[in-house]
Amino acid sequence: MFNMKKISLFIVLILFSASAQEKVTIEKLFRGEFSGEFFKSVSWTESGHTYYKMEDGTDGSQIFKVDISTGNKTLLAETKDFVPEGKNTPLGLNDFKFSKSGKYILIYTNTKRVWRVNSKGDYWVYNTESKKLRQLGGSDAKPSTLQFAKIDPTEKYAAYVREHNLYLEDLESGTIKALTTDGSRTIINGTFDWVYEEEFGIRDGFRWSPDGSRIAFWRLDAKNIKDFLMINNTDSLYSYTIPVQYPKAGEKNSECIVGTVDIKTGKTVWMNVGDDPANNYIPRMEWAGNTGKLAFQHLNRLQNEMTVYLGDPATGEVKKLYNEKQNAWTEVVDDWRFINNDQEMFWISDKSGYAQMYLVSLKTGEARNIMNTNHDVMELVRFVENSGTVYYYASPNSGTQRYLYEASLNGKFEPRRLTPDKFTGYNTYSISGDGLFAYHVHYNINSPASVYFIDLPKHNIIRTEITNETLKAKLKSVDYNYELFTVKTPGGVEVDGWCVKPSDFDPAKKYPVLFYVYNEPSSQTVLDKYDGFMGLYHKIIADKGYVVMSVDGRGTPAPKGREWRKSIYQKIGVVSTEDQAGALQTLLDERPYLDATKVGVWGWSGGGSMTLNMMFRHPKSYHFGVSVAPVTDLRFYDTIYEERYMGLPQDSPEAYKECSPVTYAGNLEGNLFLIHGTGDDNVHFQNAEYLVNKLVAAGKQFRYMPYPNRSHGISEGKGTTMHLFNSMLGFFEEQLHKK
Repeated sequence: MFNMKKISLFIVLILFSASAQEKVTIEKLFRGEFSGEFFKSVSWTESGHTYYKMEDGTDGSQIFKVDISTGNKTLLAETKDFVPEGKNTPLGLNDFKFSKSGKYILIYTNTKRVWRVNSKGDYWVYNTESKKLRQLGGSDAKPSTLQFAKIDPTEKYAAYVREHNLYLEDLESGTIKALTTDGSRTIINGTFDWVYEEEFGIRDGFRWSPDGSRIAFWRLDAKNIKDFLMINNTDSLYSYTIPVQYPKAGEKNSECIVGTVDIKTGKTVWMNVGDDPANNYIPRMEWAGNTGKLAFQHLNRLQNEMTVYLGDPATGEVKKLYNEKQNAWTEVVDDWRFINNDQEMFWISDKSGYAQMYLVSLKTGEARNIMNTNHDVMELVRFVENSGTVYYYASPNSGTQRYLYEASLNGKFEPRRLTPDKFTGYNTYSISGDGLFAYHVHYNINSPASVYFIDLPKHNIIRTEITNETLKAKLKSVDYNYELFTVKTPGGVEVDGWCVKPSDFDPAKKYPVLFYVYNEPSSQTVLDKYDGFMGLYHKIIADKGYVVMSVDGRGTPAPKGREWRKSIYQKIGVVSTEDQAGALQTLLDERPYLDATKVGVWGWSGGGSMTLNMMFRHPKSYHFGVSVAPVTDLRFYDTIYEERYMGLPQDSPEAYKECSPVTYAGNLEGNLFLIHGTGDDNVHFQNAEYLVNKLVAAGKQFRYMPYPNRSHGISEGKGTTMHLFNSMLGFFEEQLHKK
């Protein structure tokens, strides 16, 4: 039987190939001509066999419960249910969550940005039984002031943060009770200061106990943090300053403690570690299952010693459960659980050389490696208590890919890969609570996402959700083709890379080469994963006449073992520069079409710093570059990030000097384009101004573009993003034609 869908696609491809070669342009990119089908992770129900899904219906959005096996849908609520009394228009749903039983839907709307994400807003509760809708926070609640509202396990109360205090609200009566009252700009309850949010990735600062009787929460006292003042010159007749509580490397931090509050009595008990709370960190906290104990991770200031404590919520007494020291830094562990009837803690550590899974006995503290493999566990996906199965990501043979594996906690079978070979590339999974089903997203570097519902562990496809066939055909029409490769530096380090060439590439010609860089511990630039906007932007540059490349050297968070990741300790910008320059040398030797006289580099944030490092430390090898929002002197960045990888500047001033790009600014020979937002609360504009002074003093010419009041993403304001990427593209075109 003929498959009309396949035939239609075949005709589309023929028409594309028959026409003149199409090219990606900035205008097409920003018009959304290369947008794909939208997807987001599935929200599983408690049963594991159904999930929640929001769809657009004829009268607005509808929320369904969907049976994964049959696809049958049950309507739970729709837009008309979310019209507040006395209003004509429904609430806009920024997010929604069901309570444990499904009785309540917690709606998040009217959101407001705090630093990087919209973590303030309004919360409404919809009762699916009574069909009643009401707003949390009381009738006099100020708009967009509530944070992190959560319904308790008994479904009697909701708790939330408002203006740095923690509140309790009765879901039936609407009675509101303040659980803390000392919140202020410097006393922060239930959420975090700037540096905790940025570097530990935490915003929601409280946890309901399993029985709903207590709430555990963080409290930060930021009185000793100095304000960094940003200045706004454009939004009023007279300029004004914007203070940001920002602890720079070596400066004082907030004092951080954790405690529990009894929701009936309002009594708070603080966990007594007996340390200096301003010189230690508590990056994670959870209730230790049903033990009644509070578990929290505790790091020393240098972040090379991790201790897990168990605290008594009634007395505040604590005991050490686990301790780990390393000679570089220890990782904060997101993948920790209390399992096996809360007798053991599941833990991940790379102390053996690779990130491995451990079980830590709550009785003895003994840590048992349940893997003993020579490959890294990249991330825990799901732990299934009933079967003793743990699903996790790993990629033993490639630092650019990711696959689903399973392991047995009781030794029934050896760790094994579940992702079939046909899904070569980068894979993500959201697995149901019972471990029997998953929402699977597959990419590779040249192909956007395909999405499936599958069963486990066989990995059979139950239903295909997204194919992105239209976008895939569009990419073929513009010759979107990235090459993945590995290259060995003269120093013997094998690094991963990608390369994209012009559509009319001729190997007999010489091409300028542009490197896209980052090469810091936060992320990788080289993944076997479709890169969307950035991938298309680099294709635009390539079609102008460049070969565009990227390589990931040591220090990037690739699954290549502890030594790979931590070899850059107190050598940020030194080891990575060595690997980048070494890779360039080998590539020039191996690929005669690369023009050694026209080598460029560009990057953003840490990549902006790396751009400066390459141009300043290897001025004969790199001839032009764009540095966006760079850290120019490591002393200017925050305590948690910089001290994790460099130690304290008071202890290692020479290391800080050696690793800072600005130290070598006088070596600049090529053409530099420096870009920074003046309202950058993350990497302060101070970094750019300090570098400008050094370059001016050294008599160096360069191009400079400050964007007024833009933050680290340089996206605020009409036309900003397009202007930025057009500015960089124009610069690259200029360098292309220079002799």
